[in-house]
Amino acid sequence: MARLKYWLYLLFSLFMTHMSAQVWNPNLADDQYKNPIIFADYSDPDAIRAGDDFYMVSSSFNCAPALPVLHSKDLVNWEIVNHIFTQQPPPDFFDKPQHGNGVWAPSIRYHDGWFYVFYGDPDFGIYMCKTRDPEGKWEGPHLVKAAKGWIDACPFWDDDGNAYLVHAFAGSRAGIKSILVLHRMASDGSRLLDDGVLVFDGHEKHPTIEGPKMYKRNGYYYIFAPGGGVATGWQTVLRSKNVYGPYEDKIVLHQGNSEINGPHQGAWVELANGESWFLHFQERQPYGRIVHLQPAQWKDNWIVIGADPDGDGTGDPVREWKKPNVGQAYPVKVPQTSDEFNGLQLGRQWQWQANPSPTWAFTNTSGFLRLNPVVQQEGAKNLWDAPNLLLQKMPAPEFTATTKLVFSHHFDGEKTGLIIMGRDYAYLALEQDEGQLFLTQAVCKDAENGKAEKITEKIPATGKAVFLQVKISDGGRCRFGYSFDGKRFTEFGEAFPAREGKWIGAKVGLFCTRAERMNDGGYVDVDWFRITPLEDK
Repeated sequence: MARLKYWLYLLFSLFMTHMSAQVWNPNLADDQYKNPIIFADYSDPDAIRAGDDFYMVSSSFNCAPALPVLHSKDLVNWEIVNHIFTQQPPPDFFDKPQHGNGVWAPSIRYHDGWFYVFYGDPDFGIYMCKTRDPEGKWEGPHLVKAAKGWIDACPFWDDDGNAYLVHAFAGSRAGIKSILVLHRMASDGSRLLDDGVLVFDGHEKHPTIEGPKMYKRNGYYYIFAPGGGVATGWQTVLRSKNVYGPYEDKIVLHQGNSEINGPHQGAWVELANGESWFLHFQERQPYGRIVHLQPAQWKDNWIVIGADPDGDGTGDPVREWKKPNVGQAYPVKVPQTSDEFNGLQLGRQWQWQANPSPTWAFTNTSGFLRLNPVVQQEGAKNLWDAPNLLLQKMPAPEFTATTKLVFSHHFDGEKTGLIIMGRDYAYLALEQDEGQLFLTQAVCKDAENGKAEKITEKIPATGKAVFLQVKISDGGRCRFGYSFDGKRFTEFGEAFPAREGKWIGAKVGLFCTRAERMNDGGYVDVDWFRITPLEDK
């Protein structure tokens, strides 16, 4: 019996992996892969190799839980294995949505038995977290340096035992930008030991230089730092024999003749066999900043990233390439999407718009997620400042999101539904109005500036249980539909063009709200949420 259960579990796991992989699968035949390796918004990726494992972190901004940790065995297939913390500091600030603020451009390093992640919060300073096990509990965040506009922090431990921190500046807060500064740092990463030294000025040749990552190879100090802006820039590498410079500069990756714009900000990873690879993002609105993997090689102590057919040392991004040689083949893995809500924890793909409250949602052993309606902020015209939106990244250029809800509504103004969220948003929802239950579609244009929602269609609902669906086609065109039997779906409302959020891509997910607090309010039980391929285009 135990053996039968094992094989049933294995078949179910393979089925769910296959479902997810169909939405976006970077694996090709003959040991090849295609870019992007992750068609989802993991901006500012940084990664390291730890033995036979690879770990990646990325910006999470205001979303919580914060700072996702992804794991791979081959640099192509990734899954989310952790978040570093759930409550972003300071709580009195991040308990409310702070779009575009929070965790900017983290870096991950391994030193002396510890995994370290540093990140810059543009409003509060440089933070550090650490752990012995990246898939376990992390310590921190510890405020290394309180500062305004210090961003994109990366630690570096030299061979002589000295420790350093390099970072950039956000002009919107600091009033200065396009420069990189290096500090001496305590060996445990807990504090800075000086006010810093200007090691590179990018104003003339590399405006908006940022996102520095520091390494050492063959006696050279290297700082990898993108310039030219997110959508239109390039990857710069600096090198010097002295940690403080002066640094030579060279563009090692640009868009060239490819369609991959602004190849920007990432991580150099060296395999055990000496192969070099580079992870970076591409801005692809409304999907956000999606992740690419480029082959790399060293020539004359300069790295060349991507394909370099003319041999000038500046590479172009590749669309397809042979996979990294890690000694064996590994199964397809993709960042999680679908959730059956059968466990005691939410799937790691989910994030709230602010630090979560434990009363917003409850898991259980009965196979559903219960969402309780949260009172909207007084005077709110839309959901931009609603902290309790439960969202995940859009995982592919085309996909379908479907969910089954059972709404136990008690009072007028209680509402729950399926949402595509960004600077503009749209949702399909069940709502109680004048004692009756209705199915409504609403669209909100320019939500961040307080514009009101517009109801595009509204009909009476025939029951508390409903299947809600949104189909996303290439470019982010969204079409909503509903079903009361889960078999035949009726298109509902108007088509909606998804729009990115603030520094992030558009997201898809769930919400449950109410207009005022009443004793024993309603609730919704979410049976499941599934991401599947788009079949009806």
